[in-house]
Amino acid sequence: MSIRFDYSYAGLSQEELDNKAAQISLADKMLKEKTGAGSDFLGWYDYPVAYDKEEYARIKKAAEKIKDSCDAFIVIGIGGSYLGSKAVITALTSTFFNEETDRKAPKIYFAGENISGKYMKDLIDLVKDQDICVNVISKSGTTTEPAIAFRFFKEMLEKKYGKDGAKDRIFATTDKERGALKFLADQEGYETFVIPDDVGGRYSVYSAVGLLPIAVAGIDIDAFMDGAKSGYEEYGVDSVADNACYQYTLYRSCLYNRGKAIEILVDYEPSLRYFSEWWKQLYGESDGKDGKGLFPASVHFSTDLHSVGQIIQDGHKNIFETILAVDELDGDMTVGHEEADLDGLNYLENRTMQDVNEKAFLGTLLAHVDGDVPNGVIYLSRLDAFHIGKLVYFFEKACGLGGYLLGVNPFNQPGVEAYKKNMFALLHKPGYEELTEALEKRLPNK
Repeated sequence: MSIRFDYSYAGLSQEELDNKAAQISLADKMLKEKTGAGSDFLGWYDYPVAYDKEEYARIKKAAEKIKDSCDAFIVIGIGGSYLGSKAVITALTSTFFNEETDRKAPKIYFAGENISGKYMKDLIDLVKDQDICVNVISKSGTTTEPAIAFRFFKEMLEKKYGKDGAKDRIFATTDKERGALKFLADQEGYETFVIPDDVGGRYSVYSAVGLLPIAVAGIDIDAFMDGAKSGYEEYGVDSVADNACYQYTLYRSCLYNRGKAIEILVDYEPSLRYFSEWWKQLYGESDGKDGKGLFPASVHFSTDLHSVGQIIQDGHKNIFETILAVDELDGDMTVGHEEADLDGLNYLENRTMQDVNEKAFLGTLLAHVDGDVPNGVIYLSRLDAFHIGKLVYFFEKACGLGGYLLGVNPFNQPGVEAYKKNMFALLHKPGYEELTEALEKRLPNK
């Protein structure tokens, strides 16, 4: 199997998982039949087999156009509008992709995921003398962070290429019919791609939201979608014993019911760092509501063993770890011989760094289990487009199933709106005058 899950280090009995078989079957039925909470946002469920083939062809064509016409590609978006593509691109390209001189794709930079003036100035200064294309991703076109970023890059492109030249370098991924960005794109003549109405941002990586940047990076999106299709088929099997997605969902549910409050996703490859960030958004926005949900955290070993390993090992026992392990990786180095052996490493002579890394993983697993920290391991056969595509579906479906087991709507995010209202009020946005006055009274005097 290309993805397998080992929960033998979690302290759970098979009976404990089997006792929930009827519950997870019901949850899966609710997803399939769209009868549960948030059913209006279940377009991701069969997207790997039901996606728009015509738009998919346009995505591939646009990606080739972008690769042929620019040195740098700027992806503007926040949350699910950037995390999915950044996770996949970081996982499947060279560690130093943008610095390579022989790559067959433009350098890729992300903007609009923060409000840092320094970040924006540094990025504009970096690419100002290069040929650039922009992909602005926003359903509404009014989300503050990407909207600000797009203003700067739109102005930059129009000054550099003129209005007519700029419109051929701006690609908008937005609502099919509504919103400020859709209106602007139609008015200016930008090529547009659709964010499906029934797919939320954190589930959108298989849509144009993720596929266009991924394709521009030179990644095989056919293989990526084949992996998604494989996940759709394999994780549709109604059997705890034969469905790794079921197993992972029930493992999380059982540990949550035992009082665990935090799940830590562990990786041993720097290329998976942003995959963990995507996973945190997926679960954080899906589960965290109604006073419920596991807090999703991530660590990157062995690096973080030298910072937070101590508290994982010997701190509060309200956590468990889920390890993302890869069986086969492209690229490795072999430890050589040094006559003096002052560093004491000659015992590793002729052993690969991957081998050393694997032993670090296994040694840490056993140490943390001995420290009363439950562990589960998701094994990925290879780090390639097919397996990453399948892994994305694995987590998306597990998240939907887990939300229904938890008794929440896993497809909304009501809590993220509160900060926006406060921010608008403090910025004196028209229409927020009463809230502005109330909030400013609570602020410290400066």
